Amino acid sequence: VIFRWWKISLRNEFRESRPGEIKESQEDFLDDSSLHIQIAIVFGAKVLEHVLNLCRGNYDFLERLPVPLLLYIISFLELEDIARLSQVSRRFEMISNSNALWENIVENLCDTITPEMKELAQEMGWKQFFFTNRLQLQLQLRRRRQRQDAQNKKLT
Repeated sequence: VIFRWWKISLRNEFRESRPGEIKESQEDFLDDSSLHIQIAIVFGAKVLEHVLNLCRGNYDFLERLPVPLLLYIISFLELEDIARLSQVSRRFEMISNSNALWENIVENLCDTITPEMKELAQEMGWKQFFFTNRLQLQLQLRRRRQRQDAQNKKLT
């Protein structure tokens, strides 16, 4: 682990100062609480925790993956697995309940999605759309058409 710092000052005595550097093995770094405090002050507790986990060998690759890639991977999971994944962390809860994921799942599982169905899904949310049974969807689509027809009649 290498920790570097620079002194920034308008004073003349610090103008010629060079950057400082501490090099420690991962084991020594894990034992150096004063360096932990300095890192937490400068970079924050999350960065310190991340560096400590890296030194301990605790890598969380899934947490570091970009959201579009996670959405693609999660879309292949079974529904029960998506429900379990949503309980792992706040990030996975957000992704597991996102409209983007459920839109992808609906598009993969449904044969045809009409533009009218897409509009309804965007109104009610893709997850809700997925779990609503067909009869309820047909009823909601019929009501939606009736409202649009009534609005169109008012305009003419």
